[in-house]
Amino acid sequence: MSVNGKVIPHTPLAVDFWQVRKCPGTRLFFLSHMHSDHTVGLTSTWSNRPIYCSPTTATLLRLKLQVKEKWIHPLELDEPYLLPMDDIGKEKLTVTLIEANHCPGSVMFLFEGYFGSILYTGDFRYTPSVLRETCLRTHTTIDVLYLDNTNCDPNRTLPSRQQATQQIKEIIRRHPNHNVVIGLYALGKESLLVELAKEFKTWVEVSFERMQTLKALELPDVFTTEPGAGRIRVVEQSKICSANVHKWDKELPTLAILPTSRPLVPFHPNVHVVPYSDHSSYQELEDFVSALKPTSLVPIVGKYVPASFSALLPRRKRHEILVPECVQHYMLSQPESQLSSSANTSSRRRHFQPLLPKGVLFDSPIRGAGKSGEEATEPEASEEEFNENDSDCILVDLSKYRTPKKNRGGTGDMCLNIAKTTRTPFETNAKIISETVSNDIHSSPHMRHSNVQNNDTLSADESMSLLSGQGIQQDCDNVSDDQMNNSVATLQSRLGKDCCSSSSSSAVLKQNYIEEIENSLLKNLPFTEGDFKTCGLLQQSFVKKYSLLPLCHVGDDDLSDK
Repeated sequence: MSVNGKVIPHTPLAVDFWQVRKCPGTRLFFLSHMHSDHTVGLTSTWSNRPIYCSPTTATLLRLKLQVKEKWIHPLELDEPYLLPMDDIGKEKLTVTLIEANHCPGSVMFLFEGYFGSILYTGDFRYTPSVLRETCLRTHTTIDVLYLDNTNCDPNRTLPSRQQATQQIKEIIRRHPNHNVVIGLYALGKESLLVELAKEFKTWVEVSFERMQTLKALELPDVFTTEPGAGRIRVVEQSKICSANVHKWDKELPTLAILPTSRPLVPFHPNVHVVPYSDHSSYQELEDFVSALKPTSLVPIVGKYVPASFSALLPRRKRHEILVPECVQHYMLSQPESQLSSSANTSSRRRHFQPLLPKGVLFDSPIRGAGKSGEEATEPEASEEEFNENDSDCILVDLSKYRTPKKNRGGTGDMCLNIAKTTRTPFETNAKIISETVSNDIHSSPHMRHSNVQNNDTLSADESMSLLSGQGIQQDCDNVSDDQMNNSVATLQSRLGKDCCSSSSSSAVLKQNYIEEIENSLLKNLPFTEGDFKTCGLLQQSFVKKYSLLPLCHVGDDDLSDK
């Protein structure tokens, strides 16, 4: 089916054009009426872009195409509306809807903005009363006229609709004993049916589908779906064919009437073609153009415009259109609903991202003190995850004190990095973070937090039991229980309860305290520098014995893998 719609150049506007891939810069869509050749590409899946139309068309849009309510924006006729043409509210256009006299809900659009004034007729039947519309009467200049040129043939004349209605009435009167079948499209010429029902005092039989439309239009109660209830019956125009006419005539004498401006030739004595048209005739179009005198004229159907129309246009040039920068940006950006949807998706993704574990996180107080909460934490974690008041443990990260690897019979690299979690007394939940120990020993007190690689939450005993292994076991076996107990006691006396509330101390005191703790750990741990030359895991019995060592949280900013 041909597309009788247009994208307005240099604007984010389109009328009766729904192929969004062919108009990526269009943001505002307008529907003149609900005929199928003006809704090609418009379906129930339409989204992210508003549709502006008349209230009647809005009702039919919901009924026929099931377009979602949120995208339909009905506008009252003869009222100017301001619509945004950018996403910052700087540039606006004025749009006014004018009755088009074509079918229920059909309108013309008058657009006014930085582009000048544009009148888009859609399908319309001209009457002199159109020129008396306030918006057209007060408008001295129409820069561009988009014209319905369906019947733009100077060699073909058309009667008015009132005259065509009289012709149909005369045909029916001449056949008082005949039923009447009228072939129509799905929408249009309802006023003709109402007038015939009243004239001949009969019900008009219609299909269930058409009855839904008629009820939505709130027309007079002259329609029925009961077979044989009335003398007049409405069918789809394509149903008026030779085979059906013979069939109907055998049952009861039947007249078939085709009210259309198309030049059809009757194929049966009982088939009557009446030039009843909802489109303007050539003479009416000429009168319309002559009265408006637009600067330029664009045909809606095809590209043909009679030379006589060009002679009616004034000899003036249209001003150059400069598209505002904000409108250009609006046309290049995504529709707002897509951005909103994208933002919601990102928000949902962030919400369901695995959170970093609370735990022992070393930080440099001086470097981290001037940062905001957002800057001082890992990007994925929320501010409350690193609440220092929740801390009651300290991370011993031996990866900062590295020695060259040597073959000492160890089974692999060792890492010890226990992340912080909130725990109740006598219960510890922790996460094991695996990290390679290699290269030189660094004496810097600023230890960095490594990335989480093992997300299994373990108890203290379970966590520490995982650290048992061959390499460290050999060294631990050489340390007596008394030496180990003395080291632990010294460390406990150094730490004390104040370590757990280190967040309340000043940055300088915290730094000094960290250095003192770290030096104390290095001096008192029952290990020598040579013990780190190979890597292994602690013996389970050793870990269980000393797993109740009190821990203290310091910070989180300077922990990262090197």
